[in-house]
Amino acid sequence: MKFTRRGFLATTGAAAGARLAGPLARSGGGRRVLTLVYDKSLGMMRAVERIVP
Repeated sequence: MKFTRRGFLATTGAAAGARLAGPLARSGGGRRVLTLVYDKSLGMMRAVERIVP
């Protein structure tokens, strides 16, 4: 699978959309931290979101 700039922007946009939709369904407290990491098995960047108390 070839990862292009357009695909990266689409993935980042989808992660941002999920982040904006998250507060509507959030039941617990904490701060969300979004990090982009390179996944060697996929051969591309992916977004990882975690909740920090």
